[in-house]
Parts: sequence; structure tokens; C-alpha cells
Amino acid sequence: MTDPIADMLTRIRNAIVAKHSRVDIPGSKLKIEVARILKEEGYINNYVTKGDKPKFTIRIFLRYDAKGVSSITHLSRVSRPGRRVYVGATQVPKVLGGYGVNIISTSRGLMSGKQARLANVGGEILANIY
Repeated sequence: MTDPIADMLTRIRNAIVAKHSRVDIPGSKLKIEVARILKEEGYINNYVTKGDKPKFTIRIFLRYDAKGVSSITHLSRVSRPGRRVYVGATQVPKVLGGYGVNIISTSRGLMSGKQARLANVGGEILANIY
């Protein structure tokens, strides 16, 4: 596995298609930060870590509405190991006109596109979610 973030996003995407209530993902600090942003933006209910370091898992509890429709309709990786995508502080894009979220790796840590615009920092765009 050469791209652990893409693996995480694919596991979440597959769990949503299968209508699972939760999904387990091999853990890392970066994946915990991605899960934190997803929870802050309201795309997942919660996440917990299971086990001890160095090998632990992250359990993500997915969010559905009363009709069983997931709050995540699109989840894509932007910057890949073969093609990195960087943006400056003034070029941080809006996803779906502000309805979606992009996750950006900045010098101040992982943050959403909104937080990066407010903090006036750029970085590598990891994923788009809406």
C-alpha cells in the first residue's frame, strides 16, 4: 500500500455504499487528523481509536439521515503520490461553492479549506468531500 490516505478514503467510500454504520481503518496520526476534520465538519458521527501504538485502528462511525442517505456523497483524493497538488494562501479553492470541504496539509497541521483561508496559509490539498 503506497497511499494510506487514499486507502482510508476508499474504505469509507466502500462502507457508505454497503450501508455500514462504522468502518475500521489502520491507524496513524495523519488519519486521526483527517477523521477529526470529518467530525468537525459534520460528515461523520464520531471516531475512536482501538488498541495500542504502534499498531492501532481507528473506528469511524458514519452519519446517515432518517432515510438512510449518507452525509458524504463524494469523497475523492486530490493530491496523489505521483502528482502533488499545492496551493498558496490566496488560491485555496472552495468545494461546491462552499458547500463541500477540502482537507489541506499546511505548515500548521491538517485543516479544512475554510480554516486555511482564515489562517491565511496554503499547503497540499489532500481530499475533497461533499
